[in-house]
Amino acid sequence: MSAEPAAVVATATEPVPGAEEASVEATEKPASPPSSPLSKLFAELPSIVEAVQYTEMWGVQLTNSSDIPSSIVLEKFLRANNQDVAKAKAQLAEALLWRKEVQPQKRLAETEFSESKFGGLGYVTVYPKTESHEKEIVTWNIYGAVKDKQETFGNAEEFVKWRAALMELSLKELDLASATEPIPPNGVDPYRMVQVHDYLNVSFLRMDPNVKAASKEVIQTFSMAYPELVKEKFFVNVPLLMGWVFAAMKLFLSPETVKKFHPLSYGSSLAGELPGWGQELPVAYGGKGKDVKEGLTVKYGAVAQVEEPVKDETK
Repeated sequence: MSAEPAAVVATATEPVPGAEEASVEATEKPASPPSSPLSKLFAELPSIVEAVQYTEMWGVQLTNSSDIPSSIVLEKFLRANNQDVAKAKAQLAEALLWRKEVQPQKRLAETEFSESKFGGLGYVTVYPKTESHEKEIVTWNIYGAVKDKQETFGNAEEFVKWRAALMELSLKELDLASATEPIPPNGVDPYRMVQVHDYLNVSFLRMDPNVKAASKEVIQTFSMAYPELVKEKFFVNVPLLMGWVFAAMKLFLSPETVKKFHPLSYGSSLAGELPGWGQELPVAYGGKGKDVKEGLTVKYGAVAQVEEPVKDETK
């Protein structure tokens, strides 16, 4: 990371215009402090942006408290930190720094990932809103499609970039920038997705050090950079020897997040776990819908493009 989050949060803060209203009484009184964690985090936003010099998060340009997409992003960081404003501020600063450095949206749009390393491993399926359910977005990770474990997992940094591009594809479909309703205070967050990790016919995960290193890197990066975006995560066709994966997750994720994880011994059980729309899943997962391979995916090429250093376009 090019800068430490602690340096960011130490920067002097400036109030967001309009975040504190002056008294309307005849006698002058100091402005009232922000009354909610969200208001307080918005008040800290100018100092974060000034220090990081970057404003884009998940396709949303962070502005002020009157902007609904911005309020959704900040609320997610608060929920990831149990409404602790200081911790949410530090994580938001770190996530912005990571996005500024990695430019995951740019990689999704321009990078051709190696077909031999990652082809067939990830898809995104969108199930449109119907009478029985709201719009549902599912990210599929098909680890049985790995052709060479050394190729796929040998470079943890490259694996994280591919996985982040797949996440950005899901976020593109979620389209937070077009949201018109905020997350209800103390209510259910409607702006989340489902993830499925399929381990059918996987035998290479038996404590392989490269797989463990890549998995650890993804868990750490995603818990920092993509908080509160997953509604539920299902691990299907799970081998008994996968216990170390769940143990690793518990080290980096909150107990509330871990509760969203559901290991299933059989993929065909998945549809029954999603009442109202499970039948739209592929047949292999207990539904009657199209195969995951008919979904969206990232760009692939025979050989991955040589990436030039990402230019900082914010200056």
